[in-house]
Amino acid sequence: MDMSRRGFLALAGTASAMGLAACRGNGKSDKPEDVKVNLNEYKKLAIDDSAWNYDETNDCYYQLGLPYCTDPAAGSYESLAIYVPGAYFKGEKSGDTYRCKIASDARVGSFTPKTAPVVMPINSARLSAQSCPTAYSYEGLGTYLKKGLVYVYAGFRGRSGGYVSDSSEQYSGGAPWPVVDLKAAVRYLRYNAESLPCNAKRLFVFGYGAGGGVSACLGALGDCGIFTPYLSKIGAAMHDADGKSISDRVFGSASWCPITSYDTADSGYEWMMGQFADDGARADGQWTKALSDDLATAYGKLVNELGLTGADDKALKLEPVQDGSYLSGTYYDYMLQTIEGSAEKFFSTTSFPYTYTPGRLVDPAFPGDPNINSDSAVEIDVMTGAVEDASGGAGEKDAASAADGTAAASGASSQADSAAADGNAGTTADGSATAKSGDAGAGTSASSGVTVVQSTVYNDAESYVSALNGDDRWITYSPSAGGVTITSMWDFVKHCRPAQKGVCAFDALDRSTTSNQLFGVDDESSLHFDETVATLLGDNADKYSDLKGWKDDLVSDWAQDIVKLDSLKTDMQSRVNAMNPLYALSGHYAGFGSCEVAPHWRINTGLFQSATALCADVNLAVALGAYDGVKDVAFTPVWGRGFELAETSGDAQENFVSWVTDCCK
Repeated sequence: MDMSRRGFLALAGTASAMGLAACRGNGKSDKPEDVKVNLNEYKKLAIDDSAWNYDETNDCYYQLGLPYCTDPAAGSYESLAIYVPGAYFKGEKSGDTYRCKIASDARVGSFTPKTAPVVMPINSARLSAQSCPTAYSYEGLGTYLKKGLVYVYAGFRGRSGGYVSDSSEQYSGGAPWPVVDLKAAVRYLRYNAESLPCNAKRLFVFGYGAGGGVSACLGALGDCGIFTPYLSKIGAAMHDADGKSISDRVFGSASWCPITSYDTADSGYEWMMGQFADDGARADGQWTKALSDDLATAYGKLVNELGLTGADDKALKLEPVQDGSYLSGTYYDYMLQTIEGSAEKFFSTTSFPYTYTPGRLVDPAFPGDPNINSDSAVEIDVMTGAVEDASGGAGEKDAASAADGTAAASGASSQADSAAADGNAGTTADGSATAKSGDAGAGTSASSGVTVVQSTVYNDAESYVSALNGDDRWITYSPSAGGVTITSMWDFVKHCRPAQKGVCAFDALDRSTTSNQLFGVDDESSLHFDETVATLLGDNADKYSDLKGWKDDLVSDWAQDIVKLDSLKTDMQSRVNAMNPLYALSGHYAGFGSCEVAPHWRINTGLFQSATALCADVNLAVALGAYDGVKDVAFTPVWGRGFELAETSGDAQENFVSWVTDCCK
């Protein structure tokens, strides 16, 4: 297996041969040697070549409801659907279905049945359970099939457990089951590789939000030993019909605004955004203000243990400034350069007059299941990542609105700031004009189903920069040099990415977030999981208790939760590791170098969203760039876009297909 030898070292400055050997041992791959096995163990997973359905109008063969493991906990989720370009099969009518043989001489787009890649969506921003389609619709599939890709829609258990249909039997959900189920789906496809018109090694996963985080985990944690007992529990295929071991490594991972690395999600949010806020939970005198500062400091110290390096192999470190805040050093400079680079790309690719229209994210976003319609889909706030209600307001309670004092930080305080935060600042006085469609505010009418948005036109780059600056001069653009200068990360966050979640943005004080649900266990459906917060509470309770809003039971709440075991007796830290791609990519973690990492990566993130911290995306991209065996990392922070399928241009799904095609050349 591949391991970084260029820049991603074990604990920075202290790694030794003995230390690296220990890292390898702790996270041993679950890819077994080929040993004597029961060749019929997974026989019932063999795909029936006489059970294909055919859509003659769109020339598509498909099968629905294929169980991908022998002992599923929830069959409606642990099964998949396969959609195949019609040219790849020679089908013979057999009753209501077709018996199909692979048409070896076929070609669709750039691919043949031997070279066609498989793409598999993770179709949930909030990691809701994804059921296998029970009905067929071609809508949306042409984007993939017409280019020669095989499309697989796999169900999986989501952030919470549930009950089997028409039964009182409970099944487990939450970490790491979403990753486990999708790994089992990958193994199923490889078990049936000889019967499918595709190259089963060329399997790509893609998702957004928390689903994008799962995509990253599948990409980084291939054949990772931490999943072995879970895969065995559900009867995932560990070997093929000839007894050869099967790998769950994927060929490529794509994500938009991924939510991942839950061990640093809270501290990273405070370092990136929270420490620059001074209202709500972060107002002076609130105990959560002190916690925010302590989390930001903890993140600064952690970064220095990750062993991150830039393109020139220069260590990326944070250093404290005069007040103790970690706002200096090569890591800080790298973050600021990333933001400036995104702005420069925006100006180099944008023609003025420029019309900005707010983005939308409807969850789920990808095709494959016609049962998901406008009644079950939800709209996601492109700034905060929260679910909106029918009127366009925030409908999901998150950490920011908890009743324990972690009130949502307000948005930017002035009109210019507020507009800059979503990219549509500007008045006619500074050269821009507003083009309205319907009412002035954006929103969705519950009665009509019509979404109303407000667009803004900027006549030239000068008016756009002026609108961003408002009363402050924090960003400058030189048209002749094409360069952008931003005064500080603080100024960028204040104007474009203010914290809109409370302190403990992911592991909420009242356990109210979807992340708390992700780390719940069976009847205890929502638990604390952040060891950094637990440590800070235990160490600083005396300090916090002198401030407003403190509750004495918070220390015991965290201490009790983080030692909980799941149904397989796995501890909380291991479950958090299983949802963290850096577990395999950084010497800070025991899994470093022990997993099979995907060679191809695409990570896009909206630079103006506050659902998560940019530093998590940067850390992943930097780690991958330094990891041997990773061939390419397309990391694109998109200026002016939010929590959405953010792209610098074009359609997100079409761009993804083009990227997959390029990776296979």
